[in-house]
Amino acid sequence: MNNIVAIVGRPNVGKSTLFNRLIQRREAIVDSVSGVTRDRNYGKSEWNGKEFSVIDTGGYIRGSDDVFEGEIRKQVELAIDEADVIIFVVDVEEGITPMDETVAKLLRKVTKPVLLAVNKVDNAMREKDAVEFYNLGLGEYYTFASISGSGTGDLLDALIDSFPEKPEPVQEEVVLPRFAVVGRPNAGKSSFINALIGKERFMVTDIAGTTRDAIDTKFDRFGFEFNLVDTAGIRRKAKVKEDLEFYSVMRSVRAIEHADICILVIDATRGFEGQDQSIFWLAEKNRKGVVILVNKWDLVEKDTMSTRDYEEKIKKELMPFTDVPILFVSALTKQRLLKALEATVQVFENRKQRIATSKFNEYMLKVIEAYPPPATKGKYVKIKYCMQLPTQTPQFVFFANMPQYVKEPYKRYLENKIRENWDFAGVPIDIYIREK
Repeated sequence: MNNIVAIVGRPNVGKSTLFNRLIQRREAIVDSVSGVTRDRNYGKSEWNGKEFSVIDTGGYIRGSDDVFEGEIRKQVELAIDEADVIIFVVDVEEGITPMDETVAKLLRKVTKPVLLAVNKVDNAMREKDAVEFYNLGLGEYYTFASISGSGTGDLLDALIDSFPEKPEPVQEEVVLPRFAVVGRPNAGKSSFINALIGKERFMVTDIAGTTRDAIDTKFDRFGFEFNLVDTAGIRRKAKVKEDLEFYSVMRSVRAIEHADICILVIDATRGFEGQDQSIFWLAEKNRKGVVILVNKWDLVEKDTMSTRDYEEKIKKELMPFTDVPILFVSALTKQRLLKALEATVQVFENRKQRIATSKFNEYMLKVIEAYPPPATKGKYVKIKYCMQLPTQTPQFVFFANMPQYVKEPYKRYLENKIRENWDFAGVPIDIYIREK
């Protein structure tokens, strides 16, 4: 499980610039995937070999300077709940503002590590000005300039040092697949888990809804055996009335990182909304298998075409990753629940399948010969060899004489051909082109 870092602070102090700087190392290279910007508020970063997830609470504030303290407080409280370490960004140009004091007041009560980061310090004069931030009562501060990146190294060193020590996971003898049920509040996740596990089990979970982390429930019925990562926590607690979008994405981060396959439950009566999409892209970005369950299907007016039309509509939103199993279920009437489990187990199998290099070359080289990469500037790209990498998720490497000329559309073509010949439904595939 990765550590989670939340960046908090009032609007316009440079939280997002810091966020972009933290995640750019990996995002910029690996994720030249379209659709990444859909969840710009969440990313992965790595420093000195330690990986962590970063959440930028900035993008969630509605409006700019006229944000009410209540709004900020909600957002900071949520981040405090979820994160392991909090970076509190302030702006040296404007000094301490009443809003900063409000945030600091909240953070002083927190038991988790808080790093005070003073932004826009790019010369010695400003270095002196930064001293006033001791008045916030948060102890030592770190100066940096997020635009040029100076000082971020020291901040990151301090960040890594302040991560809580997490016990090394003890390896189980048999590692069971882990399925997480995620989705927006009120889509019927709890009813779905209820229907699978039986009532008495969920009463326990109901109290566990207070738990911040995802909890495993071992599931062993109908000939299936797996761990259900219970994300009852994604449900909205009665006393929390915050921005739903932010809340469910925050909660899903933990659950998704924890699972092998994500079962995304959506509400048939509401359609595939922005929030469902951000949870989907979160799973895709974490390279997890995905199964989409359209729940409450018994409530929808149907005609002969309705499932097909509905499926088309969802797939349109999922472009370019459309090879995802979509099932229409009802947790209430228990309609097609077993089918849903079968599909999930199938996606798990797809995710760990390995293709023999000889077979892979035999098929793919013919495909490439029939439709080679388009020539650029009169240069012809030749691909002579390809293989699947020994990684946990399906990754394929193609060796070419000029990899820099192989563009995104051609990679997508290769991916589509792989999917045509082998079943990778519900599983994101990575394709790398390397110099031979």
